[in-house]
Formats: sequence, structure tokens, C-alpha cells
Amino acid sequence: MPILLAFQSFLAAIGAAVLGLCATTGSLAIFTGASVMHVFRPPWYPAEIGRQLLRIGYFSLPVVGLTAFFTGAALALQIYTGGARFNAEAVVPSIVAIGMVRELGPVLGGLMVAGRVSASIAAELGTMRVTEQIDALTTLSTNPYKYLVAPRLMAATLAMPVLAFVGDIIGIMGGYVVGTARLGFNPGAYINNTWNFLTFEDISSGLVKAAVFGFIIALMGCYQGYHSGRGAQGVGRATTNAVVSASILILASNYILNEMFFAS
Repeated sequence: MPILLAFQSFLAAIGAAVLGLCATTGSLAIFTGASVMHVFRPPWYPAEIGRQLLRIGYFSLPVVGLTAFFTGAALALQIYTGGARFNAEAVVPSIVAIGMVRELGPVLGGLMVAGRVSASIAAELGTMRVTEQIDALTTLSTNPYKYLVAPRLMAATLAMPVLAFVGDIIGIMGGYVVGTARLGFNPGAYINNTWNFLTFEDISSGLVKAAVFGFIIALMGCYQGYHSGRGAQGVGRATTNAVVSASILILASNYILNEMFFAS
């Protein structure tokens, strides 16, 4: 009997986890559909969209720029060290450029912005939920999806490609600084190798990735904050869940997008 009860408890725990996952997935799907619908339907709030563009885009430039610069610099050193084993040091400019534009620029930029922006959105909306400000908007005939969620989704989706593009430039510049000052590359040859190697597909794929990552970042922040539990503990849990879920979805969607763009 004890063994049977333990087995039943084990199955019950698995069933509860599966049911919880299905419920969360369904809730997120409904929330996503409603949010996207309100993005494309008027009325819009230009002032709120502009405020979110400033918060999400402009104020994220320092962290994205620093991350990209040191990533490009470290990438140049690693590629040079590895290439030296095969007398292939000359590939440093090309690999740094394609690595930053296709992969590291959008992904690392997305993860850094997720840590900053997704947590901020979740904390803000979670506090509004706890203090019943979201209920007050509904009472005043203002749709919370329209006023709170849609502007953040639009701003993040528009701002992330710009952040990724700037991060790509700064990351390539970091590789250039290390390559010319530390590794002895000719500045003109380094720039020519970088410019000649990149294609429009490389750049456009990275920008599309960044737009998708921006949507994910804002969506998870809004979803977790909107459904935050009561009290400070609920807001803290929503903030943590927003960052973790956004980061995991960024990495998962990055693989899917790579399959779409580059799979032969």
C-alpha cells in the first residue's frame, strides 16, 4: 500500500505540472492574441508609445553598447588564438563581423534588454495590479490592453532592431580596436575585409531577430506583470518570471529563426 500511494502521489504531481503548463500556455496565448489585436486597432496613444520608446530604446543604449563592445573585442581575441593553430588569423575581421551581426549582437542585446526592460515592465504593471490601478482604468472605460500593453509591445518591437544595429556597429568596432591595436592588423585591410564579407542577408536576419526578441521581451514583462499576485511577494515573483521566461524564449526563438534563415 505505501508503494501504491507513493506512486499515485508521483503521478498526481506529474499531472498537476502538466495541467499547470497547459493552463499557462493557454492563458499566454489568449493574452498574446488580445495584445496583438489592440496593437493594430485604434485608438493609439502616441505620447505613451514615445515614452516607452525612450525608456526601452534610448535608456538601454549604454548597456547594449558596452556589452557589444567587449563581446566583439573578446571574440576577436578568441578567433585569433584559435585561427593561429591553422595559420588562419586573417579570418578574424570576417568572423567577428558575421558573428556579431547574425548572432551575438541580437541575442546578447536581447538578453541584456530582457534583464533591464522585462523586469521593469513586470514590476510596473505588477504594482499597478496590486494597487488596483488596472481595475481603475477599466472603471474609467480605458482598456488596459490598449493603454498599458500595446504601447510597450510596439515600442520594444521597434526599438530592438535599432539597438541591435547600433550594437553590431559597436561590437565590430570593438573587434577592430583589438585587431589593430593588439593583434597587429592593418586598419584599412581590417575594414575592407569586414565590409566585403557582410551581405544584406546577414544584416537583415539579425534585425528581424531583434524585432522578434523585442516583442518577446515586452510580451513577457506585460504578461507577468498583468497577472501578478497580490503583495510585494507577488510582484517580485512576476519580475523574476518575466526575466527568466523572456530569456528562455529568446534563446528558443533564436534557434527557430536560424533554422528559417540559414538551414540548407
